[in-house]
Amino acid sequence: MLIQPGELLSKIDSPADLRELNQSQLVQLSQELRQFIIDNVSIYGGHFGASLGVVELTTALHYVFNTPEDQVIWDVGHQAYGHKILTGRKEKFHTNRVYGGMSGFPKRKESEYDAFGVGHSSTSISAALGMALASNLKGEFDKQHIAVIGDGAMTGGMAFEGMNHAGASDANMIIILNDNCMSIDPNVGALKEYLTDITTSHTYNRMRDDVWKLLGKVSGFGKSAQEVVGKLENSIKSFLLKQSNLFESLNLRYFGPVDGHDVNHLVHVLRDLKDIPGPKVLHCVTTKGKGFAPAEKDQTKWHAPGKFDKITGEIQKKPVEKPSAPKYQEVFGHTIVELAEQNEKIVGVTPAMPSGSSLNIMMKAMPDRAFDVGIAEQHAVTFSAGLATQGLIPFCNIYSTFMQRGYDQVIHDVCIQDLPVNFFLDRAGFAGADGPTHHGNYDIAYMRCIPNMIVAAPMNEAELRNMMFTSQLPRDGKAFTIRYPRGKGVMPEWRTPMEAMEIGTGRQVKEGKDIAILSIGHIGNYALEAAEKLEKEGVDAAVFDMRFVKPLDEKLLHEVFSQYKKVITIEDGCLMGGFGSAILEFMAENDYSSQVKRLGIPDRVIEHGEQHELHAECNFDPEGIFTTALQMVEHSLHAKL
Repeated sequence: MLIQPGELLSKIDSPADLRELNQSQLVQLSQELRQFIIDNVSIYGGHFGASLGVVELTTALHYVFNTPEDQVIWDVGHQAYGHKILTGRKEKFHTNRVYGGMSGFPKRKESEYDAFGVGHSSTSISAALGMALASNLKGEFDKQHIAVIGDGAMTGGMAFEGMNHAGASDANMIIILNDNCMSIDPNVGALKEYLTDITTSHTYNRMRDDVWKLLGKVSGFGKSAQEVVGKLENSIKSFLLKQSNLFESLNLRYFGPVDGHDVNHLVHVLRDLKDIPGPKVLHCVTTKGKGFAPAEKDQTKWHAPGKFDKITGEIQKKPVEKPSAPKYQEVFGHTIVELAEQNEKIVGVTPAMPSGSSLNIMMKAMPDRAFDVGIAEQHAVTFSAGLATQGLIPFCNIYSTFMQRGYDQVIHDVCIQDLPVNFFLDRAGFAGADGPTHHGNYDIAYMRCIPNMIVAAPMNEAELRNMMFTSQLPRDGKAFTIRYPRGKGVMPEWRTPMEAMEIGTGRQVKEGKDIAILSIGHIGNYALEAAEKLEKEGVDAAVFDMRFVKPLDEKLLHEVFSQYKKVITIEDGCLMGGFGSAILEFMAENDYSSQVKRLGIPDRVIEHGEQHELHAECNFDPEGIFTTALQMVEHSLHAKL
């Protein structure tokens, strides 16, 4: 079912078409664009609230600026649905986040209008500054560069680094702060309070309007008049807000706040800003989920709700015919509370993902012992290290893909100091429809190479609970990384008694004599499926759940390589430097000569799609494991004949 766009939107195939409209038509176009997003996401799913909140801003940007020559960088990327629709992709918008279809985030390979790819946050200012200074070097002084930073991304340290550099430059760039007080969950921290002070100061806003009107008239009076008015504006800001303006202190001209849903006023403001040289900040106040009442009311729930009834606002849920397994995230959230009730030293930490990681369960039960530090992964890691120095036991939950941003801190602040911080890497392996910016493909490789680090992955919910229990027991230093995938486990009855696990021990979960399959983590359930299918073909496969990548269970591996000449390793992580590589290193160091086939994520960028689709593409779904094992055994039989 293809959604039909409205009267005006149906005629827009590029921003050039948009710029042919009369400004008086922009309100109607914005309404049609918002409805088109609602209609499509209700049927096909995807991110929702963030794009609804920037419909008017998106329309105004492409109306005022000469895109793609002028470059707009979106941060974070799930704000960009309206941008994609207005830039020639409305006909295939229904393929958004579908395997083989359109990416859910800006992507340079997808369109010339996607000036910079983004999935992670807080990158737009640095990227736009690089583009702006490159334009200066090339003599392109009229070219505009606009960073649209929102959904809490301004709390990321990289955004401040970019602003600090921009303020010391003559870059022709505009930083648009899309201030909706939200990331996925409500924003936290001092910056949120500061921005709230600005937006709620009625006296300042009235005075700012007068100054703004004056600024619009001074261009004919020369540079000195501009400087005088600029100083006057700064004085008013400082006096009325009882503090210096954060952005002005970084030498960034600050304008706003403005209503981010008044498209005509936005057009007026953006046109004026085009004529003001140097780096500038425009503070837009918006409502996440704007125009769809349920999304405005519960912005966290409607960040990415899946399919829903656009009339009633009811989110569709698949009917459950029998008890189903929980998500690993839910197991983590409930189990940390169980453990914290028994161990007062346990504290929870997450960088802006309390609902996604399920740490919100602990935040509700024990608000003084669970910390949302905002979009700030580096800080989350070093903050956890600080907690550990004082004898607390931090459970730091970070999505695998976002842990990459805190990697230096893992090495420098945790492992070099041998601090017992526990890292829980959610969304390890393929993240699904969010695609390559969100896949957690690399954590096995980048964690196992660090000294003073333990790396483990549970095959099921009971194993996760046991690993969590083990991680809070006293140990001699060493950080402990536990990775698990997005989505459901395999145990409907998952609240099993927890018990200590000997670190660095694996287990055999199926006996067999023809071939050994070694797995790490949840993907071991695929190995069991493949082994059952192999039995029907007369192949007796043994399956080993290694549980730990570091330290490896060398005793178990000696048994495996003494008995089996055919071995398959399986991991939902990168092959280069991953679990399979660790097994090959063990073989080389111990002079074993078995034939080993590694299955995992190859050395290339894997696009978006359902997890099972991506597993199949990379040949480590049950069918891929079955086929590989069968070929290895049959080849061996032929060789003997």
